[in-house]
Amino acid sequence: MHRLILTTALVGALATPAVANKVYVSNEKGNSVTVIDSETWEVMTEFDAGNRPRGITISPDGKLLYVAASDDDQVKVFDAETYEELYALPSGPDPELFVLHPSGNPLYIANEDDNLVTVTDTESHRVLAEIPVGVEPEGMGISPDAKWVVNTSETTNMAHFISTGDYKIKHNVLVDQRPRYAQFTDDGSLLFVTSEIGGTVSVMDIAADGTPTMRSKIGFELPGVLPEWLQPVGLKVTKDDKYAFVALGPANRVAVIDVERLEVVKYIIVGQRVWQMAFTPDQKYLITTNGNSNDVTIIDVADQEAIKSVQVGQQPWGVVVAPD
Repeated sequence: MHRLILTTALVGALATPAVANKVYVSNEKGNSVTVIDSETWEVMTEFDAGNRPRGITISPDGKLLYVAASDDDQVKVFDAETYEELYALPSGPDPELFVLHPSGNPLYIANEDDNLVTVTDTESHRVLAEIPVGVEPEGMGISPDAKWVVNTSETTNMAHFISTGDYKIKHNVLVDQRPRYAQFTDDGSLLFVTSEIGGTVSVMDIAADGTPTMRSKIGFELPGVLPEWLQPVGLKVTKDDKYAFVALGPANRVAVIDVERLEVVKYIIVGQRVWQMAFTPDQKYLITTNGNSNDVTIIDVADQEAIKSVQVGQQPWGVVVAPD
């Protein structure tokens, strides 16, 4: 059903892959999820996922796939093996991004049109809380100890630190224009927040009690690329906290940041309008969604090189990889 694009010179690099994990890609305009085999990088199937699927994640045991069907105002839950829709969770209006508690319950959901974060119990299917935040909430990050959820509001230009103990905002931090994504380092000591229109990544030190302090802001500059095209959106940090990979939207690049120095050390060319990203469990590969070229790019993390692209559905948005 889909054409696989392969750079033959790079086949040898994939000759001894790790154990395969399914890669799930939400296609915002295709109203579907594409499933890719991470060993062969071939498309396995594509299935209907509701209207305008964006945010996507998977349960810790790899059995349940959660998809934010934004225009259906619900989170659809699928069997990750059979792709059967099992039920829908209440999510509030226009769910976009969400983050799952490490235990698998609850789910913290950004409701873009209603300026809320909705907390939904994944077992009882009840809404536990609705937390007012800034205008146009999008990004959702959770601290490694699961004590804090961070929401970014696009129009208010803030990162809101929400206690998972009482669902109250404890800290608000002003960042640059249109913050899109929030990601903690694995040790919880730093938080990265991307700002799409501001063109920066804000880096905050996180104290033991969760208090954030702005450390620096990282900008981007690339010869031949207009500054307004350098729009940071998705961001992922390696488990060893050495590198942060930043999707730069219409620049068609992923920036690599040295976390210790907080400096950009490389730019990787990927598909058109790169948006979200996900690592394979062993972090050997990073998969990017490229909305305008309708494909995903596979990046070799150690070499920091793009090695392959795979055609998926129409306007891929989110991506998640099944756990081991």
